[in-house]
Amino acid sequence: MLLNGQNLGAFIVPTGIGASIGGFAGDASCYARMFSKSSNLIVNPNVVNAGCFSGINEKMFYVEGYSLDSFFKKEISLSPSKNNKICVIFDCAIPQNVLNIHINTINAVKTVYGINVHDYVLTDEEVGVRFFVNDSGVSTGCVDNIKTLKTAAEELLNRGCDAIAICCLFDDSNDENYAHNGGVDPIGGVEAIISHYISKEFNVPCAHSPAFCDYQIYSDIVDKRASAEYITPTFLPCILLGLDNAPKMKPYSKEYICLDNLDYLVMPFNALGCVPVFEALKNNIKIFAVRENVTVLNITCDKLFQNSGIIVLDTYFDVLEQIKNL
Repeated sequence: MLLNGQNLGAFIVPTGIGASIGGFAGDASCYARMFSKSSNLIVNPNVVNAGCFSGINEKMFYVEGYSLDSFFKKEISLSPSKNNKICVIFDCAIPQNVLNIHINTINAVKTVYGINVHDYVLTDEEVGVRFFVNDSGVSTGCVDNIKTLKTAAEELLNRGCDAIAICCLFDDSNDENYAHNGGVDPIGGVEAIISHYISKEFNVPCAHSPAFCDYQIYSDIVDKRASAEYITPTFLPCILLGLDNAPKMKPYSKEYICLDNLDYLVMPFNALGCVPVFEALKNNIKIFAVRENVTVLNITCDKLFQNSGIIVLDTYFDVLEQIKNL
């Protein structure tokens, strides 16, 4: 049986909305790993990505945000996969010294974990990534030449890759507020735009890692939730570890893991205005909103849904107790 007779949950923390748990660098991983002890668990990359670390384990399905929405809309099903052939797209704007560090990182991940990073290409043109936090406090941005990523992805898929890692050049953010006081990750929103685009175009597992010209290790003490980002010059390891066993996308079918198999969904308390929540409600899937995880949004169940049946609990530990009885 695809799920080995265990429950299936979805543990989601959207990217770029300043979640107090999961809005930093893998700081929701410890909670997701606890859930995965009793359930199979769908996670979006934001939950487990942590620079040179990753919270992923064999009980988790690593699913990018656009594909996650497609799963909830019954457009796709998930086919468990192991040792995917991963290929990497590098923005040609990345300077050679920075690119060399990333290639060394790929080789280290291959050596230590045996991950099949099969090949990489440089984009034909510079991607042109810009990022900012909008007036609502949400991380977002724009990509000047996103179609050059499409061309690169087509080339890699023609070479037989199963999953795509994307690495674009970003200006150094130097966001002291994020580093020391918490707040919104300024680059998360545009990273989601990039990965959503590749997922939409090719229906393939993918994830994005930023490259910065300033790759020196940060020596100040930072917010512990963000600390994984400040002790490594590249964030490639976490996405390669996630993509290694990421499920493949199949047209919707009950032969694979589909929404009909999902037993519950866990969301931050005030980030409920999203496709997974709306579709879970339509399909009578149990939804938990966790008060201890708040975001810059203000979309709570009492504002959107009257008598929705969404279960609001104080902590993730409270939710864990509830799902033991499902």
